[in-house]
Amino acid sequence: MTKESSSGKTTGRKTATPRKAETPPEPPRRAMTARSLAALLPNVTAPAFKKRSPAGVQLFTDWGDIVGPAHAAVTTPRKLSAGTLSIACAGPVAMELQHLSDALIARINTWCGQALVARLRFVQDPAAGQRITARRKPRAALRPCPLPDMEDSPLKEALESLGAHIVQDKNRR
Repeated sequence: MTKESSSGKTTGRKTATPRKAETPPEPPRRAMTARSLAALLPNVTAPAFKKRSPAGVQLFTDWGDIVGPAHAAVTTPRKLSAGTLSIACAGPVAMELQHLSDALIARINTWCGQALVARLRFVQDPAAGQRITARRKPRAALRPCPLPDMEDSPLKEALESLGAHIVQDKNRR
């Protein structure tokens, strides 16, 4: 940059610009207003719903109520994709359900509130309908935690039980 003299002529001298102390840029301003939960939920639920839709989850969890206890004991829903529900069946139940498929599809769609299932696919599986439960390890006997100063009451029993569980938990760590 060149400096102009009062006569209008420019000189070859550059003017020095004062340097400011460099300050870090301010962070972007955020709105500190209350936002509705409905505005925040899509960002949270989108990853979970990519794997399985809420209606599909409801179908799998309420299977016993949808088909009834007799069919739930020998069938298990396996996969729901593109309107096709794969059902694992034990024994000759697949033939029976194939005859009842139209009524079963209507019942499933009514239960879910939308046309979720268009076709049924039956797969033979001898373990279908059986709930797999993990065996729990037997817990060691709790050492009592006595409270001699209290009179016998349900409160004393509850506090002794709580104390015994706390002692057991500390010993585990």
